[in-house]
Amino acid sequence: MERITEIFVVLENKPSTLGDLCSCLSENKINIEAIGLFQDSAKLYVKNINKAMKILTKYKYETETREVLRVDLEHRAGALADVATLLGNKGINIEYCYGTLSSKANTISVIMDVSDIDRALKILKA
Repeated sequence: MERITEIFVVLENKPSTLGDLCSCLSENKINIEAIGLFQDSAKLYVKNINKAMKILTKYKYETETREVLRVDLEHRAGALADVATLLGNKGINIEYCYGTLSSKANTISVIMDVSDIDRALKILKA
């Protein structure tokens, strides 16, 4: 697990908005490692945050960066439940979570926005 920076992008809730966002990044050689799409926003994890932010600013997207957790879990039933329960029992609230599955490994990565990142890291490392 690690602290990472994600990009929060405000989007209009209309057809082609996601395609436009992804095309903008793709045309500039930015690979999206993980994405969470919500009614009026997207949360993106990319390797080159600075380059992505410059591109999104150039295309007039409303953005901000946020510190979140990336947690690698075993690809098994109950793995996410274990982490969520552990954090919840320690008073850490999970604001949102999205994930990606690697077909080449037996792991899943989830991105979590939590109420106290430093404390969550300590709890999960214990």
